[in-house]
Amino acid sequence: MNSLTVIKIGGNVIDNPEALSRFLTAFASLPDDKILIHGGGKIATQVAAKLGVETKMVDGRRITDGAMLDVVTMVYGGLVNKQIVAQLQARHTNAIGLTGADAGIVRSVKRPVKDIDYGFVGDVEEVNAGQLQYFLRQNLTPVFAPLTFDRSGSMLNTNADTMASAIAVDLVGHNDVTLVYCFEKKGVLSNPDDDNSVIPELTPSRYAEYKASGAINKGMIPKLDNAFAALEKGVKRVIICHADEVAAAVGQGAGTVLKND
Repeated sequence: MNSLTVIKIGGNVIDNPEALSRFLTAFASLPDDKILIHGGGKIATQVAAKLGVETKMVDGRRITDGAMLDVVTMVYGGLVNKQIVAQLQARHTNAIGLTGADAGIVRSVKRPVKDIDYGFVGDVEEVNAGQLQYFLRQNLTPVFAPLTFDRSGSMLNTNADTMASAIAVDLVGHNDVTLVYCFEKKGVLSNPDDDNSVIPELTPSRYAEYKASGAINKGMIPKLDNAFAALEKGVKRVIICHADEVAAAVGQGAGTVLKND
């Protein structure tokens, strides 16, 4: 079966041109089929301020009203996505920039209002794996902005971690899939204040223990929840690593490797 690597790159790397350049060089060097899903970073907030659009965040998540949806569509789907695609072309990787709406690849439903109204935020409903396989067979490297669409034709701001997990899972039937989350840390840390306290392997039972102790908390929890869900649904490997170590992580191993008990 064909090997495929699905990689999500975090917004903190997107915000650092030097770090992003190093990552894209490493990403371009990966030998097998690959798909990149990128976060948005702070650029949308900066552009929104210039346009007089207020940024509202709750627990690190962006509230996306109509005006902010226009901003993130322009910034994520346009500026950030196309800059990444252009840089990959310069590295001899034939990338194609996409949102979930393009070719109907990732459809979502608008998140229902519970305690918080997140606005035009999407929860992934369906991935068109056949269309993605077509792009891969044409030797194209899909690069996704964190945007999807719904049945009514609205764009939706969508968590990039969730998109990466959903895309990886839906391609399992066609490939041996490795899912990699790259960000500014060396992996999952047993001590959040010590960047060298990387947990080399993490199982669901050990994850529960680290959560109970408070060592794993905040934004790492939804990332790991997505990662373990992907493992349960057939993804071969899930790795969490520093963006500078992506080639090593996919090859010999680096960062934190998630495994079932």
